[in-house]
Amino acid sequence: MIYLKHLHLELPAEVAGYPFDIPALRTLGHLAFTTSVTFLVGENGSGKSTLLEGIGREVGFNVAGGNANHLYQTDQKEAPLADALRLSWFPRTHKGFFMRAESLFHFATFIDENNAEDPGLLQAYGGKSLHVQSHGESFLALFNNRFREGLFLLDEPEAALSPLRQLSLMRIIHDCLPKAQFIIATHSPILLAYPGARILYFDESGMRDIAYHDVPHVQLTQNFLDRPERYLEELFR
Repeated sequence: MIYLKHLHLELPAEVAGYPFDIPALRTLGHLAFTTSVTFLVGENGSGKSTLLEGIGREVGFNVAGGNANHLYQTDQKEAPLADALRLSWFPRTHKGFFMRAESLFHFATFIDENNAEDPGLLQAYGGKSLHVQSHGESFLALFNNRFREGLFLLDEPEAALSPLRQLSLMRIIHDCLPKAQFIIATHSPILLAYPGARILYFDESGMRDIAYHDVPHVQLTQNFLDRPERYLEELFR
């Protein structure tokens, strides 16, 4: 399912400074979403998480993580890109979730604190506090219980997942696809291999489509695994 069809960035009159000094965002213009799973990949600071934040804010999700009904705050800054984004939908959906690996602790606290007023809230996340599970287990509990229908924005979901659990996430994504759309910022060569996904690469030249085996993250990982001693010898000389 593809809910979010198009994204257009209208640059403000004054484009100096963050986030419009990021090449991939400054040159973004118009982006059509053509697949149910879209990956954003690039080095740290290349703009992928910033774009994800902007989309989340414009959709109405809590930019600290969650959906429109999760009203809590962290020290997470607002998404300055959102005001310049124009989103086109068919059909429009308010369902979904914005998952930020870095703020899952705050989200888990919000669920625990509000469970007293809404006894069914914790049950919606598997009936067990996310705080009493390992980081990876809490991620999967969230994925398994809340990923059903809508637009899902995931910012580095692999952060707490072992390689095996990353494969589990791929299966969850697969099971949701008849009613879900995913836009995922990631560094994971495993997740990037999802069949039929579109991969958008962010770098100093802008943003472009890229094939799986051409992604630098994939090439580096594969080369390292083929001959780790070569890399370690160079690294520690």
